[in-house]
Amino acid sequence: MIHPGFRGAARRFPGVGQGMWYPGRRRALPVRKNRVARRPAGTQTGHMTTSDHHPHYELVARAIASLAAGADASLAELSRRLGVSEFHLQRVFGEWAGVSPKRFMQFISKERALAALRSENDVLGATFAAGLSSPGRLHDLMVTCEGVTPGEARAFGAGLRIRHGAHATALGAAFIGLTERGICHLRFVDEGSDPLTELREEWPEATLVADPAAAREALDALARPRAPMRLWLKGTNFQIKVWEALLRIPEGDLVSYGRLAAAAGRPTAVRAVASAVAANPVAWLVPCHRVIRSSGVLGQYRWGPERKAALIGWEAARREAA
Repeated sequence: MIHPGFRGAARRFPGVGQGMWYPGRRRALPVRKNRVARRPAGTQTGHMTTSDHHPHYELVARAIASLAAGADASLAELSRRLGVSEFHLQRVFGEWAGVSPKRFMQFISKERALAALRSENDVLGATFAAGLSSPGRLHDLMVTCEGVTPGEARAFGAGLRIRHGAHATALGAAFIGLTERGICHLRFVDEGSDPLTELREEWPEATLVADPAAAREALDALARPRAPMRLWLKGTNFQIKVWEALLRIPEGDLVSYGRLAAAAGRPTAVRAVASAVAANPVAWLVPCHRVIRSSGVLGQYRWGPERKAALIGWEAARREAA
């Protein structure tokens, strides 16, 4: 069953973000608009799309994986393991994340994650308490988010035209699906994945139209400061509630699955919440990467733990620089 509150109405989400800057360019990215609440100061969702593929993400991902495997975190040892010079590694992180490798790794450490969790009640509590019209908002743009109605969901996309295409981003290639109602599909494209098949399985009766120019335009639009963005999401009543809660998490903050379950009104349904988080249809636009285990371990991510760590570290670096 689709969340009834999404039928025909846009809803505001406070945790949706204005912009993650592009590494190396310090460029702000957009926000979304919804009828559920304005986003609190500092709440920004990382829209990391850029017309030219950032050449440094692969090296950053390898560095994260190496450290996760227990490698020495010193610049000299990390550079040696990755087969690059210390100067090159320092420059790559500076351009990609705006901070040194050492500082970036601190942002994704277990100690920092646990510190963030200690304030999670304040994070979501303050956000929910702010409601729809808190006057103290620094970011006035919202993402327009509309839900698929039950009838539309049962039709499996019959009569729907979805334009699609892939384009490079600062975190790897992304595949996007566009309708007249908004973005309905967004995935990172990794080796071995088949994004077109995923889209077809999600909307089996829809007319799928390859439109690389529209995909590029849409992804580039996410990179422009204060650009409006529309989402059109298909999910169950429970999934929609979880995604609403995710949209309330400010950029740079982290919450546990348990706290998210409580925020979604189902404090005992932690496993179900985790499943709903994993079912997020629009990648980083609904910031499921901001949910971690209560132990401080960042945990798994649909598009790989390295990418989740990269997102978390990236947002923390932006927040520190703000």
